[in-house]
Amino acid sequence: MNKPTKTSETKLTQDPHATREVREKNLEVAIGRQVRDLRKRQRMTGSDLAAASGLSVGTLSKIENGHISPSLNTLQVLANALRVPFVQLFTGFDEVRGAMHVKAGEGVEIERAGTRAGHQYNLLGHIGSNNSGVVVEPYLITLDSEADRFPAFQHEGIEFLYMLEGKIDYRHGDQLYLLEPGDALLFDSDAPHGPEVLLELPSRYLSIITYPQAG
Repeated sequence: MNKPTKTSETKLTQDPHATREVREKNLEVAIGRQVRDLRKRQRMTGSDLAAASGLSVGTLSKIENGHISPSLNTLQVLANALRVPFVQLFTGFDEVRGAMHVKAGEGVEIERAGTRAGHQYNLLGHIGSNNSGVVVEPYLITLDSEADRFPAFQHEGIEFLYMLEGKIDYRHGDQLYLLEPGDALLFDSDAPHGPEVLLELPSRYLSIITYPQAG
């Protein structure tokens, strides 16, 4: 069993406080700025890019200033003239980032595939397709006296458990872990796992499952 220690020198590589590039919320303005920046980096004048793309200088000026919404064909022509991938013209746009707020007691009770009798699952939030490429499913799981004790869960991804109430022996593969309030367990969920011995009921814990988005 691997346990992190206070003397561990392992450091997180991502700085959550790092300043990020400010992005434009208006798509036309974002595209225009990107076209202008790419043109200037390549030391092209407006006339040079207009000639290379077959656009008029006036049309190019309107695009760069975000005054018109160019067609996909026009954007492809500009990308070719600038010798950059098509999608690079959109990199300055600030897409909507999803969030879901679930008040106490309002988690949706669901029947998750493979759920045993007596296992109550409350889904605490869900964000669909997103740029991270990862799906996150947070659940509040409650086990009562009728809960099935046999571990039979197995699925792709990584799972994180945080014990809130009660006491259980939780199996992951060949290992058994005693979980009490405040305990956490992080594991590869492709191995068979689940609560095996219910020592103190009712038991409640958070289960956060992450797995790759479907392509």
